[in-house]
Amino acid sequence: MERKSLVNTYLKNYSVGEKWQLTANDTDNISQVVVIPAYAEKELLFYTLASIVQNQPSSLEYSFVLCVVNNKDNSPPEAIENNIQTIEHLKALIARKSLKRFSAEQKIYHLLVDIADSKLKLGYINAASKGFELPHNTGAVGMARKIGMDMAVRLLKKSSAFPNLILSLDADTLVRENYLSVIKKSFTPEIKTAIVAYEHQMPETYEAQAAIVCYEIFLRYWILGLRYSKSPWAFHSIGSTIAVSTEAYIGVRGMNRREAGEDFYFLNKLAKTGGIDYIKETCVYPSARLSTRVPFGTGKRIQRFLSGVCKEEYSLYDTRIFTILGDWLKLMNGNFLLDENEILTKAEKIHPLLKAFLNINGFPVIWLKIRHNSKNEKILARQFNDWFDGFKTLKLINYFTKEVYPQINMFEALDRILSMLEMPGLKQNSGTKIPALEDQINILQYLRTMT
Repeated sequence: MERKSLVNTYLKNYSVGEKWQLTANDTDNISQVVVIPAYAEKELLFYTLASIVQNQPSSLEYSFVLCVVNNKDNSPPEAIENNIQTIEHLKALIARKSLKRFSAEQKIYHLLVDIADSKLKLGYINAASKGFELPHNTGAVGMARKIGMDMAVRLLKKSSAFPNLILSLDADTLVRENYLSVIKKSFTPEIKTAIVAYEHQMPETYEAQAAIVCYEIFLRYWILGLRYSKSPWAFHSIGSTIAVSTEAYIGVRGMNRREAGEDFYFLNKLAKTGGIDYIKETCVYPSARLSTRVPFGTGKRIQRFLSGVCKEEYSLYDTRIFTILGDWLKLMNGNFLLDENEILTKAEKIHPLLKAFLNINGFPVIWLKIRHNSKNEKILARQFNDWFDGFKTLKLINYFTKEVYPQINMFEALDRILSMLEMPGLKQNSGTKIPALEDQINILQYLRTMT
């Protein structure tokens, strides 16, 4: 089926429809769209836009930035008012109107001027005003991303340029000045999805710095553990780092509408259709701010750290779990002729609870179906990976953590996993279980070079 037909099918059957309209100044000759959900982000959104306009003018010519200003009808009044003001600012920028009426807003006025003076192609979708709010049951960041990304598909429908890309960003995330050009150059006919390197912004206070350093070490340790296990799901799942071709986007029926974790589930689906590339030549800088908007993620983790349980945050998954995971994946790599009972017997030898986990998650029935529906080992391997995906991997790790191997000291775990990967560790300046913040930052910088 040719591209135009695929796009039309997606827009008809799987997109959010045309309820939410685009307001824009120029959408001609674009080949990539940066989608930014914005919920009460007037104080930060324009810093993000100002960082984008630092990209080369030639990159701005083929890029379009789409802000999805959103809330529910029962959102707090101050959030709704913030969104109304955000839309007024965006409207003025798009219409090239005088910005003098915003001159009293000292924090962002100079940013507005810089944006207006650039060649930025800018637009917004109003998902905040009465009648256009996000629906109660699906009205969250996943839905806001989907509205913007579906609009990006419409905008790129007529583009014949290669590649046609949708870039996912957040309103509180700054970008490097080569962000647009590097991502475009990184895509080939074989590469359809990528994540961009990231580094959280460093807050001003000591406590907040300690919180974000702890959290980012946790994220990067997760990747190291999965790499040791040779898991195909060893990639970061952060919404502001995602870049995807329109072909891959419509191939997985678009973004989901989840309140949180939308990035994890979206990348999980994309990884099943092809590899996830890692772009290291540019970087995005997510905010490290406290937040209670979603049940998990950066903001929630920072809030938990600062609430007085920080010592509990200095713990990571026991490395023995990654050994079990690796042995399980090794068992399933090349033993596709074994029946479910033979596999369970071998799994029990890896660890008795591995057999229990597989039974709890219906593996015997699933494996029977997979073998029955697979014509060859290649198809069988793909179907197994589709079942034992990133979510099932997380379930296994959490199961073993709860049942037999509780989390261990963060820095002990790091030493172990680096040793298992035969990578040099970092010597700490003190013998304490929690090193000084300066040492933790050095450890994080080191981890950033490899994850």
